[in-house]
Amino acid sequence: MAGLYFHIPFCRKACTYCDFHFSTSTSKKSEIVAALADELSMRSGTWESRTLRTIYFGGGTPSLLEDGELAHLLDAAAKNFDLSQVVEITLEANPDDISADKIRSWKKLGINRLSIGIQSFDTSVLKWMNRIHTPEQAQKSIDLALDAGFTSSSIDLIYGFPALKDADWRNELNRVLSSGIRHISAYNLTVEEKTLLHNRIQKGIDPPLCDDDGTRQLNILQEALGIAGWEHYEISNACVPGFRSKHNSSYWSREPYLGIGPSAHSFNGVSRRWNVANNHLYLDALKNGACFWEEEELNRNDRINEMIMLGLRTSDGIRMDTLLETERCDLLELSAPEIDQMQKRGWIVLLDGTLKITGKGMAFADHIASSLFIPN
Repeated sequence: MAGLYFHIPFCRKACTYCDFHFSTSTSKKSEIVAALADELSMRSGTWESRTLRTIYFGGGTPSLLEDGELAHLLDAAAKNFDLSQVVEITLEANPDDISADKIRSWKKLGINRLSIGIQSFDTSVLKWMNRIHTPEQAQKSIDLALDAGFTSSSIDLIYGFPALKDADWRNELNRVLSSGIRHISAYNLTVEEKTLLHNRIQKGIDPPLCDDDGTRQLNILQEALGIAGWEHYEISNACVPGFRSKHNSSYWSREPYLGIGPSAHSFNGVSRRWNVANNHLYLDALKNGACFWEEEELNRNDRINEMIMLGLRTSDGIRMDTLLETERCDLLELSAPEIDQMQKRGWIVLLDGTLKITGKGMAFADHIASSLFIPN
């Protein structure tokens, strides 16, 4: 099995744009941590491979956990799986949670990669996002991580919204690319229902997002990465060559992974499963031996469409021979008109039997993928 994911469903505040599952009350934190360990023990026997390569603490805000709580979950992983092949243990952390003492503690636990939720270096933008940290804390968190030897750490950035000017976006990218950090996750902001941002736009408090802003600032990102010699290996992820996120890469290559916790997703190669996105229902179901998940078995067309969707998000693309060998699907024949049209637009290229998205095509990735889907 490629990876183990723990979803830590707690945050100090709700960011305006976030639709991940979390609670701003930490009163049930100890119970949730114990339940995560119980779920892991319960489900470990259902997996063929008991060897892990990566562990990822996501959320939410995993850096809210105490050292003992993180240790408890890592101990549970060690009791149920072989960790001898683990090469990457990632902790998502907010800048305001990062200190020299914390980093030393995390390092002693075996965590070797931080994913730092910076999002922006601008005070007014951070306030608009409802983030707690300051630009000074953001920079300090990078410096502390690098000084402690977390060489493969990543930072998150967000672009594509009216408050972010192109010149400021260029400055942020130049600042990050010259900081010594070796990986960034840069997300084009989208408005999800039931978020504070969606509510504010509906009420006219904030202007709606403009697709042109996202496309233009994606182009600025691509230009900056090219000048710096970085690898833009997935639409929202880039790195110094050799520093890809191993855990997240397993998602895009459809390797099996086990997700533990409320709202966590799992994939075993045949089916996808997702846990209930409610802390109370999750705890109650585990306590009473009830079902707390939904599951979907993937048919042939589902598998093909996933390979198309995920493959076109990455620089590795979709190998035509793999589709033919594993699913008996000749995509070049089935979707010849669509592929030809998108090649003429410069959105995709076919190189050595691999269909790849271009830099120009990244802005239209969802449309490209859906145009090639096999209908059920």
